[in-house]
Amino acid sequence: MDDSQPMSIYGFQDKVFPVISVVRAWRAIESGCEAFLVSISALETAFVTPCLEDVPVVQEFPDVFPDSLPRLPPEIEVEFVIDLEPGTRPIAKAPYCMAPHELEELRTQLDEFLECGFIRPISSPWGALVLFVNKKDGSMRHCIDYRELNKITIKNRYLLPRIDDLFD
Repeated sequence: MDDSQPMSIYGFQDKVFPVISVVRAWRAIESGCEAFLVSISALETAFVTPCLEDVPVVQEFPDVFPDSLPRLPPEIEVEFVIDLEPGTRPIAKAPYCMAPHELEELRTQLDEFLECGFIRPISSPWGALVLFVNKKDGSMRHCIDYRELNKITIKNRYLLPRIDDLFD
């Protein structure tokens, strides 16, 4: 039989075979029992990604679950600051090399983020690298590499509260 030809084997569904451990199977083979190696793979997977619109709560409250965020919430009066190790110089590295289609996607996503108000133009000596990761649906996810900034950030050193203490 040619190895490149797929072979279909049908069995009896009413027959139940016991499942044994690897150690027990190995001992049986060492004592002279015959063994058969079988690799089973599914031809098609019926995995369906659930759609957000199919969830009953989303259908009941459509105004709470918009298709996209129209804009960022209004600014608050709190100044956000990242504490850095003393004497740290601003980090800005050369960008990762990108393929032409990635550069086009970057321009498209940046224009979209600017239009929605998620980002704004800024002049800063700091910079973080940008890369793309492919999503399951084939589109590209915009990711920012903050590893260098994380190395020089002073970590918050306080314990997280216990859940039991929060409910007392």
